[in-house]
Amino acid sequence: MDMQTDPRHPHHAPLPPMPKVPRPKGCEGVGLVLQGGGALGAYQAGVYQALHEAGLEPDWIAGMSIGAINSAIIAGNPPEHRVAKLEKFWLDITARDPYTVWPEGDYARMLRNMVSAMNGVLFGQPGFFRPRPFSGFFAPRGSRAATALYDTAPLRRTLETLVDFDLINDGPIRFAVGAVNVATANFQYFDNHDVEIGPEHIMASGALPPGLPMIRIGRHRYWDGGLVSNTPLQHLLDHIGGRNMLVFQVDLFSAQGDIPRDMPEVLARMKDIQYSSRTRTTTDHFLQTHRLQQDLREALHMVPPELLTEKQQEMKADLERLPEINIMQLIYQQKAYEGDAKDYEFSRISMKEHWRAGYYDTRNTLAHSDWFTFTGEGGINSYDIHRMGE
Repeated sequence: MDMQTDPRHPHHAPLPPMPKVPRPKGCEGVGLVLQGGGALGAYQAGVYQALHEAGLEPDWIAGMSIGAINSAIIAGNPPEHRVAKLEKFWLDITARDPYTVWPEGDYARMLRNMVSAMNGVLFGQPGFFRPRPFSGFFAPRGSRAATALYDTAPLRRTLETLVDFDLINDGPIRFAVGAVNVATANFQYFDNHDVEIGPEHIMASGALPPGLPMIRIGRHRYWDGGLVSNTPLQHLLDHIGGRNMLVFQVDLFSAQGDIPRDMPEVLARMKDIQYSSRTRTTTDHFLQTHRLQQDLREALHMVPPELLTEKQQEMKADLERLPEINIMQLIYQQKAYEGDAKDYEFSRISMKEHWRAGYYDTRNTLAHSDWFTFTGEGGINSYDIHRMGE
């Protein structure tokens, strides 16, 4: 199935082939950072498809929640199979969609999406999660069923089918997903440089309560990392060393949006502000830190070497290797009819819309590859240019 077109909408004509985009001069690695956002995660699959067609395969992947699942499928397959495996995942989990008619107008589509979302709430999503026989509110206290409304055993089977975990652990891609310890509230990254990644690490990153159950790893239990931070950008920036990186950060909630006009839009805007603000805070923190490091480097250059202590000389040498990081932000823009159910409305139509939006936005970004240029001066540059050229 072509994820970029729909036979009922011929104006979505196939685009010309994506031209290859060479890595910029001075670029020592490509990073892909995938945020959480449930059903909106199909947007990330579209982003990856465009990067794949352009020849920009990632060396570093960090994911959270649904971004952890997409990340595992990408890192756990050879490049030539990744898009097909992503497509299979998204087609499989949106298979229970009996509403095939595409209504005209925002209001009719909003009603359709609400019915679709309720269908998922009542019956779950195939290959992802299924309702427990008894509601968690009525299950015996202390039982597994008492702390979650759904069972994610189908997701484990899906991951075992679609992901080669040996490739994640021994392959060329640095890989990490984030989760939060339920007992201590401490945030933790599971990084393939530190631990052997298995299905449970991916499931832990996406175990959003109260719907999805906590996941036990060793002696601890974990929930969705998005409860603490919805973007794994910080982990990537903390561990790239002195490498110059081109990073594609894919956000599923937009910091900028319209003033709400009704209660569904109020709830949707709340989600945008809650999750996008964390992404923005992380980015702003590292931008400020790198600017301070640049200022300190310039200040140390003004001091005669013989006046510097040994520690200051070591610091000066480290700052000479300050990496340069270009962050290309790709941010999903909510449709007027999506409302607050946008992250748990898993209809096939919406999934294809999200995938298509990610693909087109990334093509627009890659059409301005001159923005990828590395100056050699170090520091972080953050760009949001994917809406240009529309």
